Amino acid sequence: MSLDIVILAAGQGTRMRSALPKVLHPVAGNSMLGHVVATARQLVPQGIHVVIGHGAELVRERLAADDLNFVLQAEQLGTGHAVAQALPALSAERVLILYGDVPLIEADTLQRLLAQVGPDRLALLTVDLVDPSGYGRIVRDAAGKVVAIVEHKDATPEQRAICEGNTGILAVPGARLADWLGRLSNDNAQGEFYLTDVIAMAVADGLTVATEQPLDAMEVQGANDRIQLAQLERHYQLRAARRLMAQGVTLRDPARFDLRGELSVGRDVLIDVNVILEGRVVIEDGVEIGPNCVIRDSTLRRGAQVKANSHLEGAELGEGADCGPFARLRPGAVLKAKAHVGNFVELKNAVLGEGAKAGHLSYLGDAEIGARSNIGAGTITCNYDGANKFRTLMGEDVFIGSNSALVAPVTLGDRATTGAGSVITEDVPADNLALGRGRQRNIEGWQRPEKIKK
Repeated sequence: MSLDIVILAAGQGTRMRSALPKVLHPVAGNSMLGHVVATARQLVPQGIHVVIGHGAELVRERLAADDLNFVLQAEQLGTGHAVAQALPALSAERVLILYGDVPLIEADTLQRLLAQVGPDRLALLTVDLVDPSGYGRIVRDAAGKVVAIVEHKDATPEQRAICEGNTGILAVPGARLADWLGRLSNDNAQGEFYLTDVIAMAVADGLTVATEQPLDAMEVQGANDRIQLAQLERHYQLRAARRLMAQGVTLRDPARFDLRGELSVGRDVLIDVNVILEGRVVIEDGVEIGPNCVIRDSTLRRGAQVKANSHLEGAELGEGADCGPFARLRPGAVLKAKAHVGNFVELKNAVLGEGAKAGHLSYLGDAEIGARSNIGAGTITCNYDGANKFRTLMGEDVFIGSNSALVAPVTLGDRATTGAGSVITEDVPADNLALGRGRQRNIEGWQRPEKIKK
């Protein structure tokens, strides 16, 4: 059966105390609305319709995509009114209503819900709560059939004692929706058009109201303030951690791990505490990541090691390569197999060949360094003249003495050597030693200056 999805994302979120629309606040590196859209796409609907209101232009700008239809709710008059704004664009046999501030909802849960929908059946996602305060209550008859939903503010004391709450997530036969929305009334404590009133209408029209529940109650938790946002963040991370451990990853402490993007991971991977993975990260078998590392949009090949306190962005570590501790690999940094970058080394748009080494305290930018070359401490490639970037090229088995400055553009041939403290401004042929430093002069009998006494 065909499917349209409507995502309600027009709320202001005043309790966030933020200029940012509520649905754009992030969970795990993606906006709450972005998570909901990603889940909606897994259901392969014929249309995804996002109802926007507060901060509409910013929401549209941040989420713009060819498969999203944005619908403006100029006045926020309730959930029923919000869905009605999308009616002209709906034509599927089933319509699923989601919420832009409920980011943890799972596609499997929604599939179970949608399986209940038919021409004479609609499906409601409910949740059993110890404290359902604020939730609409699911009212059932003596036979256990759903007959209505009563909002918390309109509920009697007896109805408030009901622990089954309404999540707001609803799947209905598309042919019925326009009629029900057209009959909604705002005669209630809030003066709004409640989507939940559709349930009583459906019962009166002879339809069956089926229910499903999420396996995890946090799936349907929304975020109205920063405290709830933090709760969603931590639950997301613990869920991600459990999935990784099930795939064969060792996490030293699942409570101190953060995934803020997409991760492809192999087996026998070890991740220490306080590691943050952002963007798209690929980690192959046998990789080890030390504590306090940030890795963004990077690939770690089989057996690679990232030691403590290192920061990688747009980088690639080859098989058996290692970096850190305290290494920084910026976009375009590539370590070939078994290459080594040590502490306080920064690479940017630079390739370190197989088995090459840069042990400590160096900056290598816009460079290509051949296999087995050794870069001494304090070496820098002078790649920028204030206007343009230039490249440094090194062959294989090059040895760069400590505290060398390589002024690009410059090329060093295979097995070239630079003396420590040299400033290299010209190409160095293969098998040559280059010295580019002032001649040492020793002065005998030198008297150190003394402090003037006052």
